[in-house]
Amino acid sequence: MTLREEADYIVNKAISSALPDEAVRQALKTKDFGEGKIYMVAVGKAAWQMAKAASDCLDKKIEKGICISKYGHMKGELPNVECYEAGHPIPDANSFRATQVAIDLITGLNAEDTVLFLLSGGGSALFEKPLVSEAELTDITRQLLACGADIVEINILRKRLSAVKGGKFAKLCLPAKVFSVVLSDIIGDPLDMIASGPAYPDSSTNEMAKKIIAKYHLKLSAEAMKLMDIETPKDLTHVETRITGSVKLLCKAAAEACQQLGYKTLILTDCLNCEAREAGTFLAAIAKTYQGSQESLAFIVGGETIVHLTGHGKGGRNQELALSAAREIGGLYQTALLSVGSDGTDGPTDAAGGYVDQDTQEKLRKQGIEIFEILKENDSYQALQRVGGLIMTGATGTNVNDVAVLLIRR
Repeated sequence: MTLREEADYIVNKAISSALPDEAVRQALKTKDFGEGKIYMVAVGKAAWQMAKAASDCLDKKIEKGICISKYGHMKGELPNVECYEAGHPIPDANSFRATQVAIDLITGLNAEDTVLFLLSGGGSALFEKPLVSEAELTDITRQLLACGADIVEINILRKRLSAVKGGKFAKLCLPAKVFSVVLSDIIGDPLDMIASGPAYPDSSTNEMAKKIIAKYHLKLSAEAMKLMDIETPKDLTHVETRITGSVKLLCKAAAEACQQLGYKTLILTDCLNCEAREAGTFLAAIAKTYQGSQESLAFIVGGETIVHLTGHGKGGRNQELALSAAREIGGLYQTALLSVGSDGTDGPTDAAGGYVDQDTQEKLRKQGIEIFEILKENDSYQALQRVGGLIMTGATGTNVNDVAVLLIRR
Protein backbone atom coordinates (compact mmCIF):
# COMPACT_ATOMS: atom_id res chain seq x y z
CA MET A 1 0.00 0.00 0.00
CA THR A 2 1.10 3.57 -0.66
CA LEU A 3 1.12 6.10 2.17
CA ARG A 4 -2.08 7.60 0.77
CA GLU A 5 -3.76 4.20 0.67
CA GLU A 6 -2.70 3.57 4.26
CA ALA A 7 -4.10 6.97 5.26
CA ASP A 8 -7.46 6.17 3.67
CA TYR A 9 -7.51 2.80 5.44
CA ILE A 10 -6.89 4.47 8.81
CA VAL A 11 -9.61 7.06 8.20
CA ASN A 12 -12.18 4.42 7.26
CA LYS A 13 -11.36 2.21 10.25
CA ALA A 14 -11.42 5.10 12.73
CA ILE A 15 -14.70 6.58 11.54
CA SER A 16 -16.40 3.18 11.30
CA SER A 17 -15.62 2.57 14.96
CA ALA A 18 -17.21 5.87 15.95
CA LEU A 19 -20.58 5.23 14.32
CA PRO A 20 -23.33 5.60 16.94
CA ASP A 21 -25.54 2.63 16.00
CA GLU A 22 -24.28 0.13 18.55
CA ALA A 23 -23.88 2.78 21.24
CA VAL A 24 -27.54 3.83 20.88
CA ARG A 25 -28.67 0.21 20.93
CA GLN A 26 -26.72 -0.42 24.14
CA ALA A 27 -28.20 2.69 25.77
CA LEU A 28 -31.75 1.56 24.96
CA LYS A 29 -31.23 -2.14 25.64
CA THR A 30 -32.07 -2.02 29.36
CA LYS A 31 -34.16 1.14 29.44
CA ASP A 32 -37.70 0.76 30.80
CA PHE A 33 -39.93 3.51 29.43
CA GLY A 34 -42.93 2.52 31.55
CA GLU A 35 -46.53 2.71 30.34
CA GLY A 36 -46.40 6.18 28.81
CA LYS A 37 -45.80 7.12 25.20
CA ILE A 38 -42.36 7.71 23.66
CA TYR A 39 -41.68 10.80 21.57
CA MET A 40 -38.30 11.06 19.85
CA VAL A 41 -36.30 14.20 19.09
CA ALA A 42 -32.96 13.60 17.34
CA VAL A 43 -30.66 16.55 16.75
CA GLY A 44 -27.14 16.96 15.34
CA LYS A 45 -24.86 15.81 12.56
CA ALA A 46 -25.36 12.20 13.65
CA ALA A 47 -29.11 12.61 14.22
CA TRP A 48 -30.31 10.40 11.38
CA GLN A 49 -27.97 7.55 12.27
CA MET A 50 -28.99 7.73 15.94
CA ALA A 51 -32.69 7.98 15.09
CA LYS A 52 -32.45 4.99 12.75
CA ALA A 53 -30.79 2.89 15.46
CA ALA A 54 -33.45 3.92 17.99
CA SER A 55 -36.29 3.21 15.54
CA ASP A 56 -34.89 -0.25 14.82
CA CYS A 57 -34.39 -0.99 18.51
CA LEU A 58 -37.78 0.23 19.73
CA ASP A 59 -39.68 -1.02 16.69
CA LYS A 60 -43.13 0.62 16.72
CA LYS A 61 -42.99 1.98 20.27
CA ILE A 62 -42.13 5.52 19.14
CA GLU A 63 -45.40 7.44 18.94
CA LYS A 64 -43.91 10.23 16.84
CA GLY A 65 -40.50 11.76 16.24
CA ILE A 66 -38.50 14.48 14.57
CA CYS A 67 -34.95 14.30 13.20
CA ILE A 68 -32.95 17.48 12.53
CA SER A 69 -29.55 17.29 10.82
CA LYS A 70 -27.20 19.12 8.50
CA TYR A 71 -27.91 19.46 4.79
CA GLY A 72 -26.97 16.25 2.99
CA HIS A 73 -26.96 14.13 6.15
CA MET A 74 -30.37 12.44 5.83
CA LYS A 75 -30.20 8.94 4.38
CA GLY A 76 -33.86 8.10 3.93
CA GLU A 77 -37.27 8.11 5.59
CA LEU A 78 -37.90 6.77 9.08
CA PRO A 79 -41.26 5.44 10.35
CA ASN A 80 -43.30 8.00 12.32
CA VAL A 81 -40.41 10.47 12.09
CA GLU A 82 -40.35 13.84 10.32
CA CYS A 83 -36.89 14.60 8.93
CA TYR A 84 -35.57 18.14 8.52
CA GLU A 85 -32.27 19.42 7.15
CA ALA A 86 -30.99 22.77 8.36
CA GLY A 87 -28.04 25.18 8.47
CA HIS A 88 -24.63 24.48 10.02
CA PRO A 89 -22.38 26.04 11.35
CA ILE A 90 -24.73 29.02 11.15
CA PRO A 91 -28.44 28.41 11.90
CA ASP A 92 -30.93 29.31 9.19
CA ALA A 93 -34.70 29.53 8.70
CA ASN A 94 -34.95 25.74 8.50
CA SER A 95 -33.16 25.43 11.88
CA PHE A 96 -35.77 27.67 13.47
CA ARG A 97 -38.71 26.00 11.71
CA ALA A 98 -37.62 22.47 12.63
CA THR A 99 -36.95 23.45 16.24
CA GLN A 100 -40.45 24.90 16.57
CA VAL A 101 -41.87 21.62 15.25
CA ALA A 102 -39.90 19.80 17.97
CA ILE A 103 -41.23 22.16 20.63
CA ASP A 104 -44.78 21.62 19.40
CA LEU A 105 -44.20 17.85 19.52
CA ILE A 106 -43.26 17.78 23.21
CA THR A 107 -45.75 20.41 24.40
CA GLY A 108 -48.63 19.11 26.51
CA LEU A 109 -47.26 15.63 27.25
CA ASN A 110 -48.14 13.70 30.41
CA ALA A 111 -45.90 12.82 33.35
CA GLU A 112 -45.96 9.16 32.21
CA ASP A 113 -44.60 10.07 28.77
CA THR A 114 -40.91 10.12 27.83
CA VAL A 115 -39.04 12.31 25.38
CA LEU A 116 -36.18 10.27 23.87
CA PHE A 117 -33.66 12.98 23.10
CA LEU A 118 -30.81 11.87 20.82
CA LEU A 119 -28.09 14.50 20.67
CA SER A 120 -24.86 14.85 18.72
CA GLY A 121 -22.45 17.61 17.76
CA GLY A 122 -23.69 20.34 15.47
CA GLY A 123 -26.90 20.66 17.46
CA SER A 124 -26.05 24.19 18.52
CA ALA A 125 -26.75 25.49 15.02
CA LEU A 126 -29.34 22.93 13.96
CA PHE A 127 -31.52 23.18 17.07
CA GLU A 128 -32.36 26.78 17.72
CA LYS A 129 -35.16 29.11 18.71
CA PRO A 130 -33.45 32.49 19.10
CA LEU A 131 -34.42 35.10 21.66
CA VAL A 132 -32.93 37.78 19.39
CA SER A 133 -33.60 38.47 15.72
CA GLU A 134 -32.34 35.99 13.14
CA ALA A 135 -30.12 38.70 11.70
CA GLU A 136 -28.45 39.41 15.03
CA LEU A 137 -28.04 35.73 15.90
CA THR A 138 -26.34 35.19 12.54
CA ASP A 139 -24.10 38.19 13.11
CA ILE A 140 -23.08 37.09 16.62
CA THR A 141 -22.39 33.54 15.37
CA ARG A 142 -20.19 34.90 12.58
CA GLN A 143 -18.30 37.08 15.06
CA LEU A 144 -17.65 34.08 17.32
CA LEU A 145 -16.46 31.86 14.46
CA ALA A 146 -14.12 34.56 13.15
CA CYS A 147 -12.54 35.69 16.43
CA GLY A 148 -11.07 32.31 17.41
CA ALA A 149 -13.37 31.58 20.35
CA ASP A 150 -13.35 27.90 21.30
CA ILE A 151 -16.48 25.72 21.26
CA VAL A 152 -17.09 26.06 25.01
CA GLU A 153 -16.98 29.87 24.84
CA ILE A 154 -19.29 29.88 21.82
CA ASN A 155 -21.81 27.64 23.56
CA ILE A 156 -21.86 29.73 26.75
CA LEU A 157 -23.17 32.65 24.71
CA ARG A 158 -25.48 30.54 22.56
CA LYS A 159 -27.29 29.29 25.66
CA ARG A 160 -28.30 32.76 26.69
CA LEU A 161 -29.47 33.79 23.24
CA SER A 162 -31.69 30.71 22.85
CA ALA A 163 -35.04 29.40 24.10
CA VAL A 164 -33.90 25.73 23.92
CA LYS A 165 -30.23 25.64 24.92
CA GLY A 166 -28.68 25.43 28.38
CA GLY A 167 -31.30 23.01 29.76
CA LYS A 168 -34.24 25.05 28.48
CA PHE A 169 -35.53 22.36 26.10
CA ALA A 170 -35.72 19.83 28.95
CA LYS A 171 -37.71 22.35 30.96
CA LEU A 172 -40.16 22.71 28.06
CA CYS A 173 -40.70 18.92 28.13
CA LEU A 174 -42.16 19.00 31.65
CA PRO A 175 -44.06 17.19 33.08
CA ALA A 176 -42.78 14.43 30.74
CA LYS A 177 -39.53 12.64 31.55
CA VAL A 178 -36.48 13.02 29.30
CA PHE A 179 -34.11 10.17 28.42
CA SER A 180 -31.11 11.71 26.70
CA VAL A 181 -28.53 9.77 24.69
CA VAL A 182 -25.53 11.94 23.84
CA LEU A 183 -22.76 11.44 21.29
CA SER A 184 -19.93 13.62 22.57
CA ASP A 185 -18.06 16.04 20.30
CA ILE A 186 -16.34 18.13 22.98
CA ILE A 187 -13.09 17.37 24.76
CA GLY A 188 -13.74 15.93 28.22
CA ASP A 189 -17.41 15.20 27.39
CA PRO A 190 -18.99 18.12 29.32
CA LEU A 191 -22.70 17.31 28.98
CA ASP A 192 -23.85 20.88 29.46
CA MET A 193 -21.69 22.02 26.54
CA ILE A 194 -22.38 19.37 23.88
CA ALA A 195 -24.70 21.12 21.37
CA SER A 196 -25.05 23.77 24.10
CA GLY A 197 -26.75 21.30 26.48
CA PRO A 198 -30.48 21.54 25.61
CA ALA A 199 -31.37 18.85 28.17
CA TYR A 200 -28.70 19.22 30.84
CA PRO A 201 -28.30 21.66 33.75
CA ASP A 202 -26.05 24.56 32.80
CA SER A 203 -22.79 24.96 34.72
CA SER A 204 -21.84 28.27 33.10
CA THR A 205 -22.74 31.61 34.60
CA ASN A 206 -23.87 34.96 33.29
CA GLU A 207 -20.60 36.46 34.49
CA MET A 208 -18.66 34.03 32.29
CA ALA A 209 -20.75 35.07 29.29
CA LYS A 210 -20.03 38.75 29.88
CA LYS A 211 -16.29 38.09 30.15
CA ILE A 212 -16.32 36.30 26.77
CA ILE A 213 -18.07 39.29 25.19
CA ALA A 214 -15.40 41.60 26.60
CA LYS A 215 -12.51 39.25 25.74
CA TYR A 216 -13.33 39.15 22.02
CA HIS A 217 -14.81 42.67 21.80
CA LEU A 218 -18.08 41.24 20.49
CA LYS A 219 -20.83 43.60 19.41
CA LEU A 220 -24.28 42.79 20.86
CA SER A 221 -27.46 44.84 20.88
CA ALA A 222 -28.95 46.16 24.12
CA GLU A 223 -31.65 43.47 23.81
CA ALA A 224 -29.05 40.72 23.56
CA MET A 225 -27.06 42.11 26.50
CA LYS A 226 -30.18 41.96 28.70
CA LEU A 227 -30.32 38.19 28.07
CA MET A 228 -26.89 37.89 29.71
CA ASP A 229 -28.63 38.69 33.03
CA ILE A 230 -31.21 35.87 32.83
CA GLU A 231 -29.91 32.71 34.53
CA THR A 232 -30.14 29.29 32.87
CA PRO A 233 -31.64 26.14 34.52
CA LYS A 234 -29.35 24.58 37.12
CA ASP A 235 -31.49 21.61 38.28
CA LEU A 236 -33.35 19.15 36.01
CA THR A 237 -34.45 16.16 38.09
CA HIS A 238 -36.69 14.69 35.37
CA VAL A 239 -33.77 14.07 32.99
CA GLU A 240 -31.69 10.88 32.67
CA THR A 241 -28.58 11.07 30.48
CA ARG A 242 -26.37 8.42 28.85
CA ILE A 243 -23.19 9.46 27.04
CA THR A 244 -21.96 7.38 24.10
CA GLY A 245 -18.92 7.68 21.88
CA SER A 246 -16.09 10.20 22.17
CA VAL A 247 -12.81 11.27 20.62
CA LYS A 248 -11.03 8.77 22.91
CA LEU A 249 -12.62 5.90 20.98
CA LEU A 250 -11.81 7.61 17.67
CA CYS A 251 -8.12 7.84 18.58
CA LYS A 252 -8.07 4.27 19.88
CA ALA A 253 -9.54 2.98 16.61
CA ALA A 254 -7.04 4.99 14.55
CA ALA A 255 -4.23 3.52 16.66
CA GLU A 256 -5.49 -0.03 16.11
CA ALA A 257 -5.62 0.58 12.34
CA CYS A 258 -2.03 1.87 12.38
CA GLN A 259 -0.88 -1.17 14.33
CA GLN A 260 -2.57 -3.46 11.81
CA LEU A 261 -0.47 -1.76 9.12
CA GLY A 262 2.74 -2.42 11.06
CA TYR A 263 3.28 0.94 12.73
CA LYS A 264 4.54 1.32 16.28
CA THR A 265 1.85 3.69 17.52
CA LEU A 266 1.51 6.35 20.20
CA ILE A 267 -1.55 8.43 21.06
CA LEU A 268 -0.04 11.77 22.08
CA THR A 269 -3.32 13.30 23.29
CA ASP A 270 -7.07 13.10 22.85
CA CYS A 271 -7.47 16.61 24.29
CA LEU A 272 -5.93 18.71 21.52
CA ASN A 273 -7.17 22.30 21.74
CA CYS A 274 -5.07 24.88 19.91
CA GLU A 275 -4.63 26.69 16.60
CA ALA A 276 -4.85 24.31 13.63
CA ARG A 277 -1.62 25.72 12.19
CA GLU A 278 0.20 25.22 15.49
CA ALA A 279 -0.93 21.59 15.66
CA GLY A 280 0.31 20.97 12.12
CA THR A 281 3.66 22.56 12.85
CA PHE A 282 4.00 20.58 16.08
CA LEU A 283 3.34 17.24 14.37
CA ALA A 284 5.78 18.15 11.62
CA ALA A 285 8.42 18.83 14.27
CA ILE A 286 7.85 15.33 15.64
CA ALA A 287 8.32 13.97 12.12
CA LYS A 288 11.72 15.69 11.90
CA THR A 289 12.78 14.37 15.29
CA TYR A 290 12.09 10.75 14.35
CA GLN A 291 13.41 10.72 10.78
CA GLY A 292 16.26 8.48 11.90
CA SER A 293 13.91 5.76 13.14
CA GLN A 294 14.53 2.25 11.86
CA GLU A 295 10.91 1.21 12.42
CA SER A 296 7.60 2.59 11.14
CA LEU A 297 6.04 5.04 13.58
CA ALA A 298 2.57 6.57 13.92
CA PHE A 299 1.67 9.48 16.20
CA ILE A 300 -1.99 10.28 16.88
CA VAL A 301 -3.72 13.36 18.28
CA GLY A 302 -7.43 13.89 18.81
CA GLY A 303 -9.50 16.89 19.78
CA GLU A 304 -10.64 20.06 18.08
CA THR A 305 -8.44 22.87 16.81
CA ILE A 306 -9.49 26.41 15.94
CA VAL A 307 -8.80 28.73 13.01
CA HIS A 308 -8.41 32.50 13.05
CA LEU A 309 -9.79 33.81 9.78
CA THR A 310 -7.30 36.12 8.09
CA GLY A 311 -8.49 35.66 4.51
CA HIS A 312 -11.53 34.85 2.42
CA GLY A 313 -10.65 31.42 1.04
CA LYS A 314 -12.31 28.03 1.40
CA GLY A 315 -11.19 25.41 3.89
CA GLY A 316 -11.55 23.88 7.34
CA ARG A 317 -9.47 23.32 10.44
CA ASN A 318 -8.33 19.83 9.43
CA GLN A 319 -7.28 20.96 5.96
CA GLU A 320 -5.42 23.90 7.47
CA LEU A 321 -3.67 21.63 10.00
CA ALA A 322 -2.52 19.31 7.23
CA LEU A 323 -1.34 22.08 4.93
CA SER A 324 0.64 23.79 7.70
CA ALA A 325 2.43 20.47 8.32
CA ALA A 326 3.21 20.16 4.59
CA ARG A 327 5.52 23.19 4.81
CA GLU A 328 7.72 21.43 7.36
CA ILE A 329 7.73 17.81 6.17
CA GLY A 330 8.62 18.67 2.58
CA GLY A 331 11.61 16.60 1.48
CA LEU A 332 11.49 14.16 4.39
CA TYR A 333 11.54 10.43 3.71
CA GLN A 334 8.27 8.45 3.50
CA THR A 335 6.41 10.80 5.83
CA ALA A 336 2.74 11.73 5.67
CA LEU A 337 0.04 13.37 7.76
CA LEU A 338 -3.74 13.16 7.66
CA SER A 339 -6.32 15.13 9.63
CA VAL A 340 -10.07 14.54 9.45
CA GLY A 341 -13.33 15.46 11.09
CA SER A 342 -15.29 12.36 12.08
CA ASP A 343 -18.53 13.79 10.67
CA GLY A 344 -17.10 13.84 7.14
CA THR A 345 -17.33 17.60 6.71
CA ASP A 346 -14.50 19.95 7.59
CA GLY A 347 -15.73 23.52 8.00
CA PRO A 348 -18.10 24.72 5.26
CA THR A 349 -16.69 22.22 2.72
CA ASP A 350 -17.53 18.77 1.35
CA ALA A 351 -14.14 17.37 2.43
CA ALA A 352 -13.60 15.48 5.69
CA GLY A 353 -10.06 16.83 5.94
CA GLY A 354 -6.68 16.77 4.29
CA TYR A 355 -3.73 14.51 3.46
CA VAL A 356 -0.15 15.72 2.84
CA ASP A 357 3.21 14.02 2.49
CA GLN A 358 6.86 14.77 1.79
CA ASP A 359 6.03 15.71 -1.83
CA THR A 360 3.02 18.02 -1.28
CA GLN A 361 4.94 21.29 -0.93
CA GLU A 362 6.99 20.68 -4.09
CA LYS A 363 3.90 19.72 -6.09
CA LEU A 364 2.27 23.01 -5.11
CA ARG A 365 5.37 25.04 -5.91
CA LYS A 366 5.46 23.59 -9.41
CA GLN A 367 1.98 25.05 -9.86
CA GLY A 368 3.09 28.43 -8.55
CA ILE A 369 1.39 27.96 -5.18
CA GLU A 370 3.12 28.94 -1.92
CA ILE A 371 1.68 27.38 1.24
CA PHE A 372 2.36 30.52 3.29
CA GLU A 373 0.13 32.60 1.01
CA ILE A 374 -2.56 29.91 0.93
CA LEU A 375 -2.72 29.77 4.74
CA LYS A 376 -2.88 33.56 4.94
CA GLU A 377 -6.00 33.42 2.75
CA ASN A 378 -7.44 30.37 4.61
CA ASP A 379 -7.69 28.71 1.19
CA SER A 380 -6.49 25.22 2.07
CA TYR A 381 -9.30 23.44 0.18
CA GLN A 382 -8.27 24.80 -3.22
CA ALA A 383 -4.59 24.00 -2.65
CA LEU A 384 -5.17 20.44 -1.45
CA GLN A 385 -7.59 19.85 -4.31
CA ARG A 386 -4.84 20.74 -6.79
CA VAL A 387 -2.58 17.96 -5.44
CA GLY A 388 -5.16 15.30 -4.63
CA GLY A 389 -4.88 15.99 -0.92
CA LEU A 390 -8.56 16.25 0.00
CA ILE A 391 -10.01 13.38 2.03
CA MET A 392 -13.60 12.80 0.94
CA THR A 393 -15.82 10.48 2.97
CA GLY A 394 -19.24 12.03 2.58
CA ALA A 395 -21.50 12.48 5.59
CA THR A 396 -20.56 9.71 8.04
CA GLY A 397 -23.46 9.75 10.47
CA THR A 398 -21.28 10.45 13.51
CA ASN A 399 -19.50 13.40 15.10
CA VAL A 400 -16.89 12.87 17.83
CA ASN A 401 -14.27 15.54 17.13
CA ASP A 402 -11.23 15.25 14.88
CA VAL A 403 -8.23 12.95 14.61
CA ALA A 404 -4.83 13.62 13.04
CA VAL A 405 -2.25 10.93 12.31
CA LEU A 406 1.44 11.37 11.49
CA LEU A 407 2.93 8.42 9.61
CA ILE A 408 6.66 7.70 9.27
CA ARG A 409 7.01 4.59 7.09
CA ARG A 410 10.20 2.51 7.26
